[in-house]
Amino acid sequence: MSVPISQMWTVASYVLGKKLAGINRYPLVLMLEPLFRCNLACAGCGKIQFPAEILRQNLSPEKCLHAADECGAPIVSIPGGEPLMHPQIDEIVAGLVQRKKYVYLCTNALKLEAALPKFKPSKYLAFSVHMDGPKEEHDQAVCREGVYDIAVAAIKAARAKGFRVTTNSTLFDGANPERMRGFFDDMMRLGVEGMMVSPGYSYEKAPDQNHFLKRQQTTNLFQRLLNRAPRRWQFNQTPLFLEFLQGKFDLECTPWGSPTYNVFGWQKPCYLLNEGYVQTFKELMELTAWDKYGQKSGNSRCQDCMVHCGHEPSAVAATFGTLKGFLHTAKVSLFGSSTNLDQPALALASAGKVPPPHVGKSRSGSLLKIGK
Repeated sequence: MSVPISQMWTVASYVLGKKLAGINRYPLVLMLEPLFRCNLACAGCGKIQFPAEILRQNLSPEKCLHAADECGAPIVSIPGGEPLMHPQIDEIVAGLVQRKKYVYLCTNALKLEAALPKFKPSKYLAFSVHMDGPKEEHDQAVCREGVYDIAVAAIKAARAKGFRVTTNSTLFDGANPERMRGFFDDMMRLGVEGMMVSPGYSYEKAPDQNHFLKRQQTTNLFQRLLNRAPRRWQFNQTPLFLEFLQGKFDLECTPWGSPTYNVFGWQKPCYLLNEGYVQTFKELMELTAWDKYGQKSGNSRCQDCMVHCGHEPSAVAATFGTLKGFLHTAKVSLFGSSTNLDQPALALASAGKVPPPHVGKSRSGSLLKIGK
């Protein structure tokens, strides 16, 4: 895991403080969506499917900062849409940084290089660039040729100016583990601070509904992807979440861990489920029937979900709040993750005998993109 020491300390102190206070439900990452507009039309994303009158709306900086104050989470992920299309995004980011929030501004990077003069490098700000695999797969996922090359150039420009840069990738059915492993090496050579990975989620507005992963498919894919992961790979995610993706550590969803605020208000209970909105964070926390969500609840819509927004907060809580989680994290950090793969599976992965690649867009801003 590669995040600033100050961020790890802030998160650990925050989690331990909540635990000592006897508070079991608390936010860790605010998913702040200041707009839904985007300059891409990715097959795995449904945000731009909203009516035109909704797509024209922006959250004001005042509303964004009020939401951050109301929520109190130490980390703010700014997805969208494309946040750099917001005319006052620099004001929003400056206000969050002034509050010492760790901000992950999620972007497809089409406007990033031109926007860099609007921002100041800070340990509190990271650009989380959607990089959905190698060039061919990425451009296919975002439905436009040339986007990968633009993103690579923007990452280089941001790093040259001293900005923190992370990447985030969502994997769907058919992703090629060997090509993704090569992609991880490419991102490390670019000098990104860390990478976020997450399985594709069943987002009902997405045009492509044929490549979302079932739970067993997710664990099979990530076992192949992360098997004997080299030390040079840096992830800005907890070791426990990466273990969870491989089926090696059990985590239950923490749907209140990454609350979403957008032009409609506070979304119930998470951004993957369209169950309405409330106007205050207090209402969200107190009026939502949280026990109706997560795999153990029996909710059919939650059975295959292993997405970071609900499970990364659980991993963070387990890491800093339980002896079992802390010891497992220490073991993985010191000795690496054990493999669950048998030799035939390894042979297939090495030979590339897997379905054609299909990767898509993720929400960023991990927890520790600790995002879209």
